[in-house]
Amino acid sequence: MLDPDFVDAVLEVVERIPPGRVMAYGDIAEYLGRGGPRMVGRVMALHGGAVPWWRVVRADGSPVQGYEREAMRRLRVELVPVRASGDRVDMSTARWHPPAEL
Repeated sequence: MLDPDFVDAVLEVVERIPPGRVMAYGDIAEYLGRGGPRMVGRVMALHGGAVPWWRVVRADGSPVQGYEREAMRRLRVELVPVRASGDRVDMSTARWHPPAEL
């Protein structure tokens, strides 16, 4: 079972990712100082529908599995930089680094 405080913390970070930027699952866990990419992914899978879920991607820039087309469509609308292949985010320019305190 997921800790409700962890769930709330993950969702709060995701809500604050600005349009045009992304974070990887591991980035969120690292920022929070707890959990890991899989735990963040679990939170998003169970509770992420009400937040901008498309702004959370894998470390290689690929969008959430099963929703790739919709995620990439939304990211393009927000003008997120994508790689030449068109199927992944350019993490070197699109990754968001939140301030120390949100």
